[in-house]
Amino acid sequence: MNRRPVGLILAVLALSLAFLSGGASAQQGRDALRQHGTLKVGAIFSATGPAAWLGEPEKNTAELIAEKVNDSGGINRYFLELVVMDDQASPEKAVSAAQRLIAEDKVLAIIGPSTSGASLAVKPICEAAQVPLVSCAAAESIVTPISKSKFIFKTPHLDSHVAIRILDQMKQMGMGKIAVMHENLAFGKAGLQQLETHAKSAGIEIAAIESYGKDEKDFTPHLKRIQESGAQAIVNWAIVPNQSFIPKDMKRLGVAAPLFQSHGFGNLKYIEAAGDAAEGIMFPAGRLLVVKLLPPQHYQKHVLWNYQYDYENKFGPVSTFGGHASDALRLVLRAIRAKQITPETGLQQARAMIRDGLEETKNWVGTAGKFNMSPTDHTGLDKDESLEMLYVDKGGVVRPLSSKPK
Repeated sequence: MNRRPVGLILAVLALSLAFLSGGASAQQGRDALRQHGTLKVGAIFSATGPAAWLGEPEKNTAELIAEKVNDSGGINRYFLELVVMDDQASPEKAVSAAQRLIAEDKVLAIIGPSTSGASLAVKPICEAAQVPLVSCAAAESIVTPISKSKFIFKTPHLDSHVAIRILDQMKQMGMGKIAVMHENLAFGKAGLQQLETHAKSAGIEIAAIESYGKDEKDFTPHLKRIQESGAQAIVNWAIVPNQSFIPKDMKRLGVAAPLFQSHGFGNLKYIEAAGDAAEGIMFPAGRLLVVKLLPPQHYQKHVLWNYQYDYENKFGPVSTFGGHASDALRLVLRAIRAKQITPETGLQQARAMIRDGLEETKNWVGTAGKFNMSPTDHTGLDKDESLEMLYVDKGGVVRPLSSKPK
């Protein structure tokens, strides 16, 4: 007769009672889960520092999901322990965090980091240790080449897809000569590369390129050089908060060229910081910022609405960055469930199983769109189906560009 350890039986019984008893507190339920066993997932976010507008909503989101999972019976009936590290947007600190999560905390997988630079720094560490990493950053080089990214995934849209959508929109608007502004960090440099790669095939000339640092506050020299170039529109590619100074300076200087932003503009705080100068800005992003305007039958409506409700009920307005963390953690948890991983599963075996589960993702709906991953695609988002061209209307309201009056 197969005899289970008495301690395990008692832990499972305590777990069941905690969730069946109407008077049991959430903490009692979590304690019962811990007694049953723990599954650890690591997270690296820029919760503080220059990229906190990305990392803070990501950290909030991940902790909120972990709390809900544990209050609903755990993951595979085990306690989900989320180990969160703050890299302060420093690639060096992200590397240290990843090494600790892998070697000391022995996590099953890591979500994050928030920025492309930190993600690229962490990538070889996770790949060498064969630990699944689901980045919340956008640079395409995070998941390419695929031969060096077997354990590396990401949830934001590919920057090549964003560049193509922006250039296609410009072409539709009859623009053949543009200027590019970009932050001088990894995300901005990657965006410039994609714009340069795809502009020629779109029949668009890049007449001026202006790079800037994360601490710059006066963009007058950059904008004057752009005006002299004869550019018909400007693309700014950045995630740093000072990108909100650009539309202000454009308005002050009377620069009439339309301003396009990258998906790194997908936080309402950036729009608020730009004030009324943000009106008219166009940018491609997921549909989280316009969920209220989606028709009831839209395939993302339910997922987006639930995430927005949960987040805003506790923290305030959502951003697409928090959505990236939601997708990352939920994808990892989905793989853990699908592969029926338990604390008894060997650590390296569990990590490999999660990697396989992520790669097998098909038609899974997240905040960024519908994910279809494969051995050759570790992002899994379709350019046209997942991205929406948005614009900022009066009062800072974000709307689909397709709804803008002609």
